[in-house]
Amino acid sequence: MRILMIAPEPFFEPRGTPFSVFHRARALGRLGHEIDLVTYPVGNAVDLPHVTVHRTWHPPFVRHIKIGPSLVKFPLDALLFVRALGMLLRHRYDCIHTHEEAGLFGAIFSRVFRVPHVYDMHSDLAQQLTNFHFTRSKLMIGLMRRVEQLIIASANAVIVICPELLASVEAVAHDKPVMLIENTAVAAAEPEAGGSGASGAEPLGPVPGDQMSKRTKMATAVTKLRRELDIPKGAGPVLLYTGTFESYQGLDLLVESMPAVLAKFPNAVYVVAGGQPDQVAVVAAHAQRLGVAPSLRLPGQRQPEEMPIFTQLANVLLSPRCQGTNTPLKIYSYLHSGKPILATDIRSHTQVLSDEVAMLVAPTSDGLASGAIALLEDERMRGELARNARTLAQQKYSYQAYLERTSEVYQGLVPVPEPVTA
Repeated sequence: MRILMIAPEPFFEPRGTPFSVFHRARALGRLGHEIDLVTYPVGNAVDLPHVTVHRTWHPPFVRHIKIGPSLVKFPLDALLFVRALGMLLRHRYDCIHTHEEAGLFGAIFSRVFRVPHVYDMHSDLAQQLTNFHFTRSKLMIGLMRRVEQLIIASANAVIVICPELLASVEAVAHDKPVMLIENTAVAAAEPEAGGSGASGAEPLGPVPGDQMSKRTKMATAVTKLRRELDIPKGAGPVLLYTGTFESYQGLDLLVESMPAVLAKFPNAVYVVAGGQPDQVAVVAAHAQRLGVAPSLRLPGQRQPEEMPIFTQLANVLLSPRCQGTNTPLKIYSYLHSGKPILATDIRSHTQVLSDEVAMLVAPTSDGLASGAIALLEDERMRGELARNARTLAQQKYSYQAYLERTSEVYQGLVPVPEPVTA
C-alpha cells in the first residue's frame, strides 16, 4: 500500500509518541508499504527505508514543542492539515494513518477522498487536557471527548497501545476493529539488529564466543559512563530512572524517597536521565534542599542508543510515575533488560507489570523508599524478578509479535475477494 501518515509531533525526538511513530512507520516499511509521513517542522532527521518525511512550514516563533497539549500546537496543526491536504490532492493513497489529534484530520479526509483510515491511539485526548493541566473547562474537555468518539467511530481500524485504551475504544464502538499493539518495538530485539537489541540486555546464562566481544564492549562503555557520571569505584548500588521530567512521572517523590534509602545504603547513587535543562534544574534544586544532591546524577537528555549502557550500569530500574493510565515506553525496555524493576502500583504499570516481575509500591515517597530498600537488601529477590521479567518480555513482547499485529491491522483493510462461482 501507499500510506499517508500524519503525525502531530516533533519528529524525531527521543520521547513517547515520537518513538511510537518512528517504530510504527519503520514496521510498515519493513512490511513492504510505502509511507509519506507528514509531520511538524521541528525534530531530528531520521533515515527510515520506505518512509519519506514531509514537514510543514516552520513558523519563526516555534523553537520547542513541549509534551502534551499546548497553544503552539493550534497553528502547527492547522499547517499540518494544509500540508496533508496538499499531499492528498497530488497523490493517490491506499490508506491514511493518523496519530493523536490528527485522527480528526483522518476522519475528514477519509470521507472526502474515500480512503480507509487507521487511527493510532496513543492516549486519551480528553484525559490529556487535565493530566497536563491545560484546562479545567468541562466544556472543552467534553468537546474533546466528543471529537475522540467521532474519530473512533469513523476509523476503519484503531490501534491502541495499552489495555486501558482498548477498553475506551470498545466502550465507544464495541464492534470496531481494534488491535492492541504495545510499544514493545522500542525495547524488543529486531531480527536484523542481532545480539541484544534495543534493550542492550545479554543472555543471563553462558553465551557463545561471538557474544563475548559484545559483553566486553558493553563493559568498557559502562566503565566510561561511570567515569563520566563521577561514580567512583566501590560506589553503588546504582538506581536508574530514564524518561521525561513531566510532573506525572513522580520525580519529586523519587527525590523525597532518597534520604531513607541513603540512611541504609550511604553509597547508593541515583541516576536520573532525561529532561529539559529547566526541568533538570528544578530536580537538582529539590535534591539540594533535601541534602541528597551528592548522591544524585542528572546527565540530562541522552541519545536513545546510549540507554542500554545506562541500563547495564544500574542495579535497580525505577518508574515512580504517580498518575496516568498509559504504560510508559520505558517499561518494555526495563522488562527486556535483565534488571529488577521498582515501579508504583498504579494502572499505568499494572496493565503490564505484576508482583511476579516487579516490585510494586504505593505512589508515595515512603513507598518508593521501602521498595528500594527491600530490593537492595535481597539479592535473591532481585534475581528472581529480573528473570521473570525477561521471560515475560520474550514470550509476550517480542518484535516479531509487534510486526505481526501491525500486519494484521492492514490485512483487515484489504477486501477479501468473493469466491468465483460457475
